[in-house]
Amino acid sequence: MRYGARTAVAGVSLTADEGSITALVGPNGAGKTSTVEVCVGLRTPSAGTVEVLGTALPGSASNRQRVHAQVGVMLQDGGLYPTARPLEMVQHVASLYPNPDQPAALLDSVGIDPSTRTTIRRLSGGEQRRVAAACALVGRPRLVFLDEPTTGLDATGRRAFHDLLLDRVHAGMTVVLTTHLLDDVERMADKVIVMADGAIVREGSVNDLVGEDDAIAFRGPRHMELDDLREALPPGTSVSETPPGFYRISGTLDPMSLATVAAWCGQHGVRTPDLRLGRRSLEDVVIDLVEGRP
Repeated sequence: MRYGARTAVAGVSLTADEGSITALVGPNGAGKTSTVEVCVGLRTPSAGTVEVLGTALPGSASNRQRVHAQVGVMLQDGGLYPTARPLEMVQHVASLYPNPDQPAALLDSVGIDPSTRTTIRRLSGGEQRRVAAACALVGRPRLVFLDEPTTGLDATGRRAFHDLLLDRVHAGMTVVLTTHLLDDVERMADKVIVMADGAIVREGSVNDLVGEDDAIAFRGPRHMELDDLREALPPGTSVSETPPGFYRISGTLDPMSLATVAAWCGQHGVRTPDLRLGRRSLEDVVIDLVEGRP
């Protein structure tokens, strides 16, 4: 996807599996929103192909209509009439689908009183996101695209939205979402696609990216000599630097291993507050993947 001379999405190739949650993550400007906008037909790709629910897009008007009748969309910004009341807005969107959900019940499930007379423009940012979520789901879509769906929601609202979304996915709905809230991704996503500079850096399940085993990890200068650390640790322990400047010790660890690594860090001028035990967070992995790019 190009905007003039700037390439926003460069050779991205991905598949979102049916009945699962696929999360696109990465820094601002990575190309996540442009990718979603191409997939929902808001933008025509400069090159390449997109197939949604078995139909190539952009296609004929009848093909687009057939696809859009099965797709829900929650944009990062916009998509709501500011002078409409929440129930009016969701009822309008429901009227565009052949077999919609009940608008009032859905609004109630996302934490909005369907009887409120407050217009959308006077709602808080989090409340507007709740209305947008109801609009995306009211058509009972087979596939829904959610761009930053929980931004502005409090912890209770986020958890309620997670539960609602997971219930729909368990019933067969497919979700493609973008978000900067990586704990949401760790809780919900079946597949994670890390993007940077318009390209895919890494993809896989959360466990694929963060590792399933506990480990000792720390940050330090790039390309440190590690032979003496390996010799000090128990047999069966591996020490690696991936990406540059991020060191990970895994394998046969015992209570003395952490003390050994801490002592080694002290001898080599590595700040011990950066030393931690346990599985890496997805946020750590994404930051390292993005910062480690050439």
